[in-house]
Amino acid sequence: MTVLRRQRSPQLFSSRPAGALRTLLLMAASVALMVYDHQAGHLQRMHAALATFVYPVQWFVNVPYAAADWTRIHLATHASLVQENTALRERLQDAQVQLQQLASVDQENARLRDLMQASARVPGRISAAELLAADLDPFRHQVVVNKGTQDGVFEGQTVLDSGGIVGQITRTDPLTSEVTLISDPGQAIQVEINRTGLRTLAVGTADVDQLSLPYLTNNADVKPGDLLVSSGLGGHYPAGYPVGTVLKFERNPAEPFATVAAHTAADLSHGRQVLLYWPPAGTQPVRVAKPDAAPSPPPKSAGRKKP
Repeated sequence: MTVLRRQRSPQLFSSRPAGALRTLLLMAASVALMVYDHQAGHLQRMHAALATFVYPVQWFVNVPYAAADWTRIHLATHASLVQENTALRERLQDAQVQLQQLASVDQENARLRDLMQASARVPGRISAAELLAADLDPFRHQVVVNKGTQDGVFEGQTVLDSGGIVGQITRTDPLTSEVTLISDPGQAIQVEINRTGLRTLAVGTADVDQLSLPYLTNNADVKPGDLLVSSGLGGHYPAGYPVGTVLKFERNPAEPFATVAAHTAADLSHGRQVLLYWPPAGTQPVRVAKPDAAPSPPPKSAGRKKP
């Protein structure tokens, strides 16, 4: 039978004197090299070469730890960026809402400044009023303001804005009043051409921004762009305040009167504030229940009667 012999592992340190001597010599050489390197630094090139040789191994060993750190940092950064982006988007929406509100307030302040500047253009007392409602009927151009008899408002009182004449008070209540605009088809206002002083009537139309001047003859000295101002006759409106601007003047050879249209100076379709006008003491007009009624339109043609 074959006898299996157990192999003995080699010993690190031999018990023989020669092995111990070699170990001591190696240790002494290592210490000498370390001292020599520390004092003279002649082994730096060798250190550099060894470091260059060992660097790929170190890098390869460090790859898993570096990848883990990179993933953790970037995941945390991504989550932080998403959260910050959401917060910034909400702040942007809030800022946009506030910006719209500020723009609206700025426009309202500009209109109020214009209204206050307009008060210096007419004698008498001026008070601002705010629109509460507007009639949507295209043939009834009326609005309601938040001032009434308790504020001294009276029927027939003139209503202005920063651009021109708005209309007249036609009904009063203790807290509110009804204003009929000059563009109402049943409203008329005595005006004059600012350039020539020619007096005529401006009548409301179904268009809230337009007036008609039906009583101007074909040979009247009127041009597009002429400014219409209130004549002040009748005492219902302050004299010289803007009413509108002539848009067109068309002569009708077959008719005695020309076709004349004007754009209102007041912004009747926009804005929320108007001015109530009290004339100076002693010049207050007689109170009327209705605004100046528009007279019947002129005949389209005038033929001679046969004798």
